[in-house]
This record gives sequence, C-alpha cells and structure tokens, in this order.
Amino acid sequence: MRDFSPADQLIFGLINASLLFVLAYWILGFDQQFATGFAIEDGPVEYGTAILLFVSACVLGWQGAAMLRTGRVVAAVLLLIYALMFVFGAGEEISWGQRIFDIETPEYFMENNFQQEITIHNLVFGGRQLTKTLFGSFLTVAILLYLVVLPLLYPRVRLIAGVIDYLVVPLPGKRHAVVALVASLVMLLVDLPRKWEVYEFIFGLLTLSIFLAPANKTGPLGQKERSTNTLGT
Repeated sequence: MRDFSPADQLIFGLINASLLFVLAYWILGFDQQFATGFAIEDGPVEYGTAILLFVSACVLGWQGAAMLRTGRVVAAVLLLIYALMFVFGAGEEISWGQRIFDIETPEYFMENNFQQEITIHNLVFGGRQLTKTLFGSFLTVAILLYLVVLPLLYPRVRLIAGVIDYLVVPLPGKRHAVVALVASLVMLLVDLPRKWEVYEFIFGLLTLSIFLAPANKTGPLGQKERSTNTLGT
C-alpha cells in the first residue's frame, strides 16, 4: 500500500478530527454548543471550507497553466473551467465576502434570497429554494457518485475511463471513497444543527487531496499511470 504523503497525513488527520468532534458533540448532547461554537456561521469550519475550495481551485488552475505550456490546450481549458467552479463554490460559502466587507444586500437578493444575502444557492424561485433542489439533492448525489462510485467503475469500464481521461477529471482514490462513505454515514447518524457545514468542510479537504494526487494521470501532479490491465484490455 502506498504511504500517505505529508499532505494527505495532514488532510486525513483533519478529516478524522472533524468526524470525532461531531460524534463527541452528538454523544454528549451538546447540540446548541455545536451550532453556536464548532459549526457556527462565519466560524472556522465555514471559512475553512471556503479556503479549501479556493486552494483546490488554485491547484486546478496551476495544473491547467502547466498543461497550456505543454500545448494541451483543451485539457488546460477544462481544468481552468473546473477551477472557476471551485472559486464560485468558495465565494458562495462566504456570501462573496458580504459580511467580511459589510456589504449591504441589494434589493433583488433581499426579495428573492432565502437568507437575504448575496448568494446564488439560497435564491428562491417559484417558492422553491435552490439549496433544497439543485444545490441540495442533485449536487449531493453527484458528489457521492464522483467520490464513491467513480473510483470503482474507472478501472473496470473502458468507456467511463476514456471519458474521465478525455475530460481531464481528477480521479478519487479508494481512500477518498472510504472516507466519503464514512463521513456520509456519520452525518446521517447524528442529529445536530448545522452538521452539514462540517460535511462541506470534509468535502473541501477531500477535493484538495484528490487534486494534489489524483488516482489517474490527469495532470502534472498525477502520480500514477493507468496500466493496460486498468483499461480492461
């Protein structure tokens, strides 16, 4: 088994500590302390998630720039698009710095945003909140498919492997799939307010680990070539 890199040792240590904190607060019945302390809005967990998403975007951007220098234009553009998606996620996580810079909420967001702040995912259309429709159920399923199912299918299904490599998608490893499953089970088990803030923080840690060392050779930071057997030939 490949030894964990120093980066992974730190990242998975933070994941384990976060899950232990969640379980400890739940077992001890410190629901209110969890919501107003560990997972408080604009607290270390929320800002930590934003920072992790932004750093993940920087890693993707760096990979894209490196590919551009080697003439892989399509791959570079795809990675830069993925990087922009993570910049968007980081901005949404902290309401685009609205509370940091004390920015007044525009009238449109006051009328159409569930939390009356400058975010897209909390907008309400036809009485339905995007967080509970697109950004909730759909995105959660997509993330779990990416983290848990894709690592199982990639080495077994030639078509899926080809599409993933063509789209330059960094592939999660088995360790990421295991941690994603454990984290999901913990979050389903515990009944704590704002527990999903910690779930998002763990997702940020996982994406950073994946992008630094993807299981497939999708960029200059990839550490493993797919073998002929992996392709199923």
